[in-house]
Amino acid sequence: MASGSGDEEGNTGGVSWRLIGPASELSKKRCRLMHSSLGYDSDVCLFYVKGEFFAMDARCSHSGGPLCEGDIEEADGVLQVFCPWHDYNFDLRTGRSGTSLQQQVYEVKLEDGNVYVKHRSRLSLQPFPPDRKS
Repeated sequence: MASGSGDEEGNTGGVSWRLIGPASELSKKRCRLMHSSLGYDSDVCLFYVKGEFFAMDARCSHSGGPLCEGDIEEADGVLQVFCPWHDYNFDLRTGRSGTSLQQQVYEVKLEDGNVYVKHRSRLSLQPFPPDRKS
């Protein structure tokens, strides 16, 4: 499976469509962590719920909890992820919470059977190797 590379398509202001991989594989799990080349704080969750893909920052904006490990529920037609640490909820489409918190969401598109996420960094399903400083 492709693990996300660089500038597969258009680059405006540092934000580009990033190839994540084939939808047929990515749809097998409800959530996948996508590692960012910018580091831990820029990682993204790719959710697959009710036949749709959604992407948002992987760490909860409250205290950094791992949203990929959170429960996903639908209430009044709104799909939400709940942070496993403090139970804050975030709308998968908008990133809005029932509180004043806001989670960054990213555009997702399907093209030729592949999933793309619009993001400022390279994204990968595998961690990037650490920078070697000598």
